[in-house]
Amino acid sequence: MQIQQFYDKGLAQASYAVRAGRQVALIDPGRDPQPYYDFADEHDAEIVAVIETHPHADFVSSHLEIAQETDATLYCSKLTGARYPHKNFDDGDRIKLGTVELHALNTPGHSPDSISIVLIDDLAQTRAVFTGDTLFVGDVGRPDLREDAAVGGHQREALAAQLYHSLRQKLMPLPPTTRVYPAHGPGSLCGKTTSPDLDSTIGKELATNYALQPMAEAEFVRQLLSDQPFMPKYFGYDVQLNKLGATNFEDSVRAVPRLMSGQAEPAAGVLLLDTRPAAQFRAGHLPGALNLMDGAKFETWLGSVVAPDEDFYLLADTQIQLDAVIRKAAKIGYEAHIKGALLAPAAQPATSPSVDVEAVRQHPEQFTIVDIRNPTEAAQPLFANALLIPLPELRERVSEVPADKPVLVHCAGGYRSAAGASIIQHALPGVPVYDLGEAVKEFE
Repeated sequence: MQIQQFYDKGLAQASYAVRAGRQVALIDPGRDPQPYYDFADEHDAEIVAVIETHPHADFVSSHLEIAQETDATLYCSKLTGARYPHKNFDDGDRIKLGTVELHALNTPGHSPDSISIVLIDDLAQTRAVFTGDTLFVGDVGRPDLREDAAVGGHQREALAAQLYHSLRQKLMPLPPTTRVYPAHGPGSLCGKTTSPDLDSTIGKELATNYALQPMAEAEFVRQLLSDQPFMPKYFGYDVQLNKLGATNFEDSVRAVPRLMSGQAEPAAGVLLLDTRPAAQFRAGHLPGALNLMDGAKFETWLGSVVAPDEDFYLLADTQIQLDAVIRKAAKIGYEAHIKGALLAPAAQPATSPSVDVEAVRQHPEQFTIVDIRNPTEAAQPLFANALLIPLPELRERVSEVPADKPVLVHCAGGYRSAAGASIIQHALPGVPVYDLGEAVKEFE
């Protein structure tokens, strides 16, 4: 028996293959199915089951594509409302996989339809539990992602109370040696204090995880709901897409229109996302472009700044880089909204000014300073009287930025401020807009 973890750092997302002999079960696969096919081929095994612990909000799963390609059976809770062919997998249900069994546990809380999967070995011993977004290493899943009517209208307090009981009645009683394999690691927006470790044990979590300590239900709910991170715009969209089942990954990527330089120009009024580094963007870019740099969290910020019903163009320096950002967009189901992908033209008339850090240090009052960090980050302000507008809200709230002084934009490390400065520059033509970039670290 073998457990293989597949980890996507960009989305802090973990998926799993469980192999018993020549049979494989997949749990929460990411959008690109190829790594799972490669794993099965490497071990001369067959994918016979694909299990979804819940309809994910932060990424698009390839569960339907894999099932169609391999004839594997799809499993999820009957509460999911799945619109693809599947078998229900709830309390008491089991899947036989070679000499081992996978047992379903209903563990609502992160979502009303969440399940965890217990692995029982050939000696009838509990070896592992795949906890989805119910239990992380050092944290638990947030319960506030299903409040919109489009994804169920479930109140966060009610889900938090369900999570309290799921943890204490279903997961905490498992043997302390049971390995814990969650669906997310550090940096995921599905939790708030996730550990750098990518797996754990029930015993370790009982000793160290704040959410598993003795406390009353009301106190658990209070602690869980405090200081949760922001919710990207795309989360509800991905829940719905995962309930339906996404289209073929490679076909969807190939269907994105590629615009040849000089033969086709971006349509006016459609958002243009320039994914090049900030220095290149400042030196020259197309008018109105937003500088959303390709980086470690590109998918998250794409889905935080751009709404899921909004068309956009993608621009990069090379075909390889362009293909990379298209594939990242597809991981959150945004490839269908790419109106065109193009290489950066040689002549780009718009420029952005470079910041004089010493001038900021000496006379910060001469700037309108816009802090685009999240509220929890901005609890410790770096500049007095800074205007706090988190990046996910900036396009909608940019009219709040005064135009009477030069504008200085900062975040925590330099990535977000490039996007923020470009948003404000487009909204306030004629006003100098400066990106403090990585120099923000000098002001901490």
